[in-house]
Amino acid sequence: MNNFVTDAINLKSYNLSESDKIIVMYSRDKGLIRGVAKGVKKPKSKLGARMDLLVANKLMLYKGKNLDTICQAEALNTFNRIRQNMDKIFYSLYISEVVANFGVEDDPCSNEVFDLLYKALEHIASSSDKIEILIAVLKFQMKMMVLSGFGVELNSCLKCGCALGEDNMYFSSTLGGVICKDCNETYGIPVIMHYKLRDFLKALEITDFEQKSEFEEKATEKICNVCFELLKGYINLHSPRKFNSTNILQEIC
Repeated sequence: MNNFVTDAINLKSYNLSESDKIIVMYSRDKGLIRGVAKGVKKPKSKLGARMDLLVANKLMLYKGKNLDTICQAEALNTFNRIRQNMDKIFYSLYISEVVANFGVEDDPCSNEVFDLLYKALEHIASSSDKIEILIAVLKFQMKMMVLSGFGVELNSCLKCGCALGEDNMYFSSTLGGVICKDCNETYGIPVIMHYKLRDFLKALEITDFEQKSEFEEKATEKICNVCFELLKGYINLHSPRKFNSTNILQEIC
C-alpha cells in the first residue's frame, strides 16, 4: 500500500502554489519527512490549523515519488499555551529548527528525537516563567546533542583525560567539551567554565523533564542564559545547516 500513518510535529512550511504548502515534519517512526498539504491555504481546508508550525498530528500520508501527500491529520497536541508568550514562541521555534537541522530521513533514533521534542514543547508550554522555559530548552539541547552524536564532554579533559573536579576549566565548542587549566596553556581557549556550571549542565543532561534536580532549584535566569548561549554556539558550529532563528533569539535574550 502507498498510504502510511505516523505521528509527526510540524517544523517548517513552504509555499508550493496559491493553495498548497510543503510541510517539513519530524515523525516518530520515519524521522524527517516532507508532505504536500493540498488546499491548506483555502479558508475551508480540511487540514487547516493542523498544518500550523509546532503542532503534533497523527497523519495519514500517500507515499509519492518525490514528495508525500498529507491525506488526513488529527491533532494530538497544539501546544496552544506556547502561542500566548513571545519567549515561548521563539524558544520553541529554535528547538524545532535544531531538529530540522540535525534530523534525517529514516533516522534510527526517530522515536527518541520525537519524544524529546514533544516533551520539550510540552514543558515550554506549561512553564510559568523565563527560567522554566530556559531549563526545558537546556535539557533539550544537551539530550539532542547526545542523540545526534555530538554529546558534550564535561567529565574529563579532552586533551589529557584527567578527571575534572572543582577546578575551573575551559570550554571549547570546536573540540566538543572541556579542557583542564594545564592543557589550556597549549590551546589558549578563552571561555572559562566554573565547575558549578559544569555540574548544572551534567545534571540537566541526565534529568528528565518531569524531574527537577537540586541545581534547577538554585538556577537563576542569568546562569540559564549563559548556558544557553554556550550550547547555542556549540550547536551552531556543528549544525549541517545554518540557523535562521538565532538572530531573533539574540534580540530577546
